[in-house]
Amino acid sequence: MKFKKLKLYTNQLESEFEFYSKTLGFEVLERNINYFSVKIGWSELSFEKTQREYKYHYCFLIPSNKLNEALKWMEKRTEIVNIGNGKKTQNFDSWNAESFYFYDASGNIAEFIVRYDLNNDVSDEFDISKVLGINEMGMPTSNVKKINDQLRTELQTEYWKGDIERFGTNGSQEGIFLLPNYNLKDIWFPTSIKIKPEPFEAVIENKEREYHVEYRNEKIKTTSNIGNN
Repeated sequence: MKFKKLKLYTNQLESEFEFYSKTLGFEVLERNINYFSVKIGWSELSFEKTQREYKYHYCFLIPSNKLNEALKWMEKRTEIVNIGNGKKTQNFDSWNAESFYFYDASGNIAEFIVRYDLNNDVSDEFDISKVLGINEMGMPTSNVKKINDQLRTELQTEYWKGDIERFGTNGSQEGIFLLPNYNLKDIWFPTSIKIKPEPFEAVIENKEREYHVEYRNEKIKTTSNIGNN
């Protein structure tokens, strides 16, 4: 599974545009007074202007040999979240992955992650063009099994790892929906941000088919984009 597009909502549109286009330097694909989108590897990330505040967790995939280089590169441009005792990277043994975290201009918690099982090393020095794509999107719910079952049925994706009651995952190592039960897991690691089922839209590619996914009020609406590449 891959995230081809992800649309989030923000009440800090101008600051978010500055962060992604200037601070980090992603290529701008489209911009108007209410919206912008940037190219991130195989993905497109967009923000739409709203009056109210939303708080998300999402993640970007980078080559498996570039964690420390990417960390140094990002530290020159934005503050990296201190996980504790000066530690800035987090190892996930059961996922064979490692990551670091930062806030975007809206206060969302974002992440750069390496997944060693993908064996996607590159030889060039790290820069923003080495980000491979959007890798994770938080989809909080009060019923992990129900959401996972719907994703499996409508997108043909699979449950990946985790706890089907507290915090599950659906997708593949290239693209994963994070499914925390906000009644049992209340904050996004490693922050104090409350986990809430915030609205978003995505286009995902799975088994050579594209699907449009809208998540709003804890309900998923999916449409198959037949004929799209």
